[in-house]
Amino acid sequence: MKSIAVYCGSSLGVSGIYKENVIIFAKELVKRDITLIYGGASVGIMGTVADTVLKEGGKVIGVIPTLLEGREISHKNLTELYVVETMHQRKSKMIELAEGFVALPGGFGTLEEFSEVFTWSQIGLHTKPCGILNINNFYDPLIAMINKMADEQFLHEKYRHMAIIEQDPACLLDRFNTYLAPSVKTY
Repeated sequence: MKSIAVYCGSSLGVSGIYKENVIIFAKELVKRDITLIYGGASVGIMGTVADTVLKEGGKVIGVIPTLLEGREISHKNLTELYVVETMHQRKSKMIELAEGFVALPGGFGTLEEFSEVFTWSQIGLHTKPCGILNINNFYDPLIAMINKMADEQFLHEKYRHMAIIEQDPACLLDRFNTYLAPSVKTY
C-alpha cells in the first residue's frame, strides 16, 4: 500500500485523545512509507495528520476545492496540493490517488466522503480497502448503524464487515495489507 486517503475533521474535537491518536496514526503511515492523501487544510484533525506526516519525513498530497481554500486555510507546506473547482472533483481526485481509505473522527463531511467510497466498493467501482480508526469509540454509533442495516437486511450480510474497523493504527494498516474485497451482489 503506497497511499491512503484520510477523511477527517477540520476541528480537533473536545478531547485531546483524538489529536494524540491521529499523531500515532500519522507516524505509522510514515513508518510504512505510505503517502497521505487528504483534504488539504492546515487546521483541525486534517492539519494534525498532515503536519505530523511532514514532520516525520513523509509525503502529503492535499486536495482542496476553491470554495474551501480560504475557509479551511489550505496547507502551504505540502508535498503537493491540488486546488480543484468542486467538492465532487476533490473526492474524485482523492479516490484516484489513493489505494485505500480511512475515516478519522470528523463531522458530516467526513461521514459523507467515507460513505461514498464504502458504497463505491460495495457496488464494485473499486476494490480498495475502507477503514475506520475508531478513536475513543467515536464511531461506535456508526458501527451500530451498520449492524442494524445488516440485521434489517438493508445491507447485504457480506458487507457487514467490509469496513475494516480498529482502534489501533498499526492493526488497521496491517489489515489493509490482507484485504480482499467481497464479490459484488447481483440482484
